[in-house]
Amino acid sequence: MTGPITGAAKGRRRRAASRGELELWHAAMRDARPLRHRPPRPAAPDPVAVAEPASEAPLPPRARRKTVVAPAPIALPALADRNAPGLDRASAERLKRGKYAIDDRLDLHGMTQEVAHRALESFILAATRRGLRCVIVITGKGLRGIAEGAADLGILRNAVPRWLNESNLRGKILAFTTAQPRDGGGGALYVLLRRAR
Repeated sequence: MTGPITGAAKGRRRRAASRGELELWHAAMRDARPLRHRPPRPAAPDPVAVAEPASEAPLPPRARRKTVVAPAPIALPALADRNAPGLDRASAERLKRGKYAIDDRLDLHGMTQEVAHRALESFILAATRRGLRCVIVITGKGLRGIAEGAADLGILRNAVPRWLNESNLRGKILAFTTAQPRDGGGGALYVLLRRAR
């Protein structure tokens, strides 16, 4: 940080990221690529969760060292893979390549998590009732947060796959996958809905 510290920033301390936040960060950044025409930044060491010893009694200097816990790998759902139940290889490939016609879209930009969650649920249920086949959900990539150095990047981008896997929606969805760049890339998802029977 350059320049003097202003009054608002003086008293503020940065909090350590929680294990869940670190897992979401790693998941969000797993497919990130450097921008063209810019030299790549030096790789920063992986962030780690730090736990302080809980003892109140003073500890000898060696025992005062912080315990470092590496974050566990996150397992986000990969429903558009070839193992998705009810999804054949050709359909999975077609979805991945963005070859299905987009019947409707939902843009979650600017929504809080609570509002976005309700909007997504209503949208998927309504799309199913209307007999739609493929829809797109736009979450955004959280680029503004990256530029500002925020720790909670792409909240909706990481939350929407979990919400799509919740029991009230999972039965309506055959598969979903990251959209092609022309449709929003990492900031959007193609959602293939089950056919009504």
